[in-house]
Amino acid sequence: MTSLEITLRHQPELHPEFVPASLWVREYHELCRQHGQRPLTIALVRPDGSSSLYRETVLPAAAEWQFLNLRHVERVLKFLLWARGGSRVLLAGAPELAAPLKEIYSTRGARAFDADFVRRVFDEDPVVEAVPESELPRPKTAGRGKSAGRHLEGCRIGFDLGGSDRKCAAVIDGELAHSEEIPWDPYFQKDPGYHREGIMDSLRNAARHLPRVDAIGGSAAGVYVNNRVRVASLFRGVPEELFKDRVENMFLDIARDWNVPLQVVNDGDVTALAGSMELDDGAVLGVAMGTSTAAGYVDSGGSITNWLSELAFVPLDYHPDAPVDEWSGDRGCGVQYFSQQAVARLIPAAGLDIDQSLPQREQLVAVQDLMQTGDERAARVYRTIGTCFGYAVAQYARFYAIRHLLVLGRVLSGPGGELLLDQARTVLRDEFPETAAAIELRMPDEKQKRHGQAIAAASLPPIEPKDANSE
Repeated sequence: MTSLEITLRHQPELHPEFVPASLWVREYHELCRQHGQRPLTIALVRPDGSSSLYRETVLPAAAEWQFLNLRHVERVLKFLLWARGGSRVLLAGAPELAAPLKEIYSTRGARAFDADFVRRVFDEDPVVEAVPESELPRPKTAGRGKSAGRHLEGCRIGFDLGGSDRKCAAVIDGELAHSEEIPWDPYFQKDPGYHREGIMDSLRNAARHLPRVDAIGGSAAGVYVNNRVRVASLFRGVPEELFKDRVENMFLDIARDWNVPLQVVNDGDVTALAGSMELDDGAVLGVAMGTSTAAGYVDSGGSITNWLSELAFVPLDYHPDAPVDEWSGDRGCGVQYFSQQAVARLIPAAGLDIDQSLPQREQLVAVQDLMQTGDERAARVYRTIGTCFGYAVAQYARFYAIRHLLVLGRVLSGPGGELLLDQARTVLRDEFPETAAAIELRMPDEKQKRHGQAIAAASLPPIEPKDANSE
């Protein structure tokens, strides 16, 4: 068998070909129950020894199930690589899948982009191998812990670097003293000096509203390890030969320039942290629909983990002709469904007369303006995204323990945001009632959206106590 028959109770109006990963996996698991199933455990191991385990079931190792087994496990592995991260992949339970997966996730395979991502994050190429269950490592997460964030004392600067604008705020003892938002266009800038000067300009502007600067915390799209830039779309235009010399250590250099503690993490993690601080609870997944799809996670204990949560690249549509992500080259990835790219992609199908040559941010604004007037065509765009999102939430819940899912970002502005979430809630209630009952799906209020993220970012670094005997 090479395909599954999937029936949706809620078909996206403007994207009827959508094949939700969550429904595909549910149907696949039903086949497993009917025809026999094998347990499969996937371990992801990092060079520092930290690891995570994910348990699955697969069909028997018969020729008739070979295609479906590989399709399923390859998509699961892709989700794990971008959500949790690791360079060594161990399979226990389906040894015949190790060789084809190793080829797919090689520098010459179909997922060469993903293999390069692993190499850039962990400084080693991905390895896929079959092992007996007895040789799997115990889960060990070298998380950032509660020490990352919730530090509100002193005079702090918090920044957030997006693809369309950079936000910066001055915070005094947890209270916002000043904030600003400055448009910029970092994606295709070849000179990293553009990025550095933009960041420094925002920091200087914020510092003018503080009596002193005790600490700086920031968020940006991408993967940051110990304040080093590993992979980040903000710097995608910088040539590789300049990246290592002038980008990788940029935030370490900025910290030295300011001579204060500085910490920068993925912007989604700060979104989740802000929500966790507001709710005083853990198990928070934050998803921001902006230029791209940013995400972050705070675990059940309220800690930021070392997971990557790059949900822009996780597979959510299993249709063989799903939209292609122009950066990774893969099909059906989250960024094509939950970002301003998604809005721009759906405009022609909605019959809206909006110039497709405009920047995507301006196309989004045009759709939102039409939403304000009650335009039904614009509403179809938001209902389509909301339908896809409802199915995506069910897939997220397979990989994350979630009690609260916070959704924010430029796409959610205006009446379209509530329409999107209402549609997602409807899909969850009708297709996945247990998941719907377990997860609170919400948007932060305007105060939280405007100030919560900045305060959470500013709270990231602890301020080291000064030696009383020092001058």
